Amino acid sequence: MRPFEIRNAHFDRLVNSSDLRWMGQNTNHATPHPAVLAAMEKCIRDEEFHIYAPPAGLEELRQGIIDDLGLQGLSALVSDGAVASLYHACHTLLRSGDEFITTDPTWNWPMAFARSVGASVKQIPIYGAEYGYRLSPERLAAAITDKTRIIYLVDPNNPLGTACTADEIAAIAAIAKKAGAYLIHDCTYRHFAYQHHLAAPLYPERTITIYSFSKWLGLAGLRIGAIVADAEIIDMLAASPPNNLGSNILAQRAAVAGLAIRDEWFPAVLSQQRANQTLVKVAAEAISGLSMPVYPSNGNFVVVECKGAGIAPEALVAAFQEKGIMIRQGAYHTPNFGDQFIKISTSVPTHWVEEFASLLPEMVARAHGRNETVKLF
Repeated sequence: MRPFEIRNAHFDRLVNSSDLRWMGQNTNHATPHPAVLAAMEKCIRDEEFHIYAPPAGLEELRQGIIDDLGLQGLSALVSDGAVASLYHACHTLLRSGDEFITTDPTWNWPMAFARSVGASVKQIPIYGAEYGYRLSPERLAAAITDKTRIIYLVDPNNPLGTACTADEIAAIAAIAKKAGAYLIHDCTYRHFAYQHHLAAPLYPERTITIYSFSKWLGLAGLRIGAIVADAEIIDMLAASPPNNLGSNILAQRAAVAGLAIRDEWFPAVLSQQRANQTLVKVAAEAISGLSMPVYPSNGNFVVVECKGAGIAPEALVAAFQEKGIMIRQGAYHTPNFGDQFIKISTSVPTHWVEEFASLLPEMVARAHGRNETVKLF
């Protein structure tokens, strides 16, 4: 089988495992608000799926996204999820010979999108105590060249959970502006942060804010997100979007309903996932060699370092997989630092996290000395 067939078959097995505990993809498994379910049910009953949605998205949804971000005066282009937003931005803005700068670790797919059009990719390492697990503006400035076209900032960072301070965002925006580069501010995990600061108000002319409903609202499988930017940029992106016939109308109705009930529903989700982070921390730090370098995380996930325990992340992931629990090995995010950590999603039912925590000592013991040959993705 070709590699893409093997990869797809792997995820097909996961999707068709009805009792799988999804703790590796940062998906939100909180019970939806009744209003969100009602909006989807009405959409289906009214058979709206026969029609195409507006090409840039429902006007109510576009405005709701702008209002949620507080970016009045900018424009929103609804997309088939944040990944589709990133694909479209990279393929529209980059050309062969351009340079795309991001961190290591980062979200990997935009690097693949950049390379696919002939751009070069430069990563700035941020993993490790010496970097504070974050990007310093000074190191970004030193990496800029006259070929830099896009600076891609995942904030809060996936997988580390660090978030930029207001001063750091101001400095990063200034660096991008001086370079004349586009700043893609990927805010997929913004709603989980203790504090979050947008770059767009500081550099509106070339900041592209990436918005997602997959994580905070739990609509990962419905594929709905948006690009928010200056109207001139949106006009350029809207000229040839991959979803020119509109994004999933069922997803858009759910997103509109979700924005309306966010302040009522989301605080309990946030509180539970932060408590789940604490459960993981207590369990991990009770085992010699395990540690949590970023706590609390500003995302709906945590990183646990396991190199000090003398175990390979892949071995630990495979051990949990046998128990029906999906977590992620560090190599999924970074080949350079992936041998040091695992990542666990925390926007899940508490009893999933309790099961993970209770099994952790046994799984660590099982992973010791194990040479894992199972292909992981």
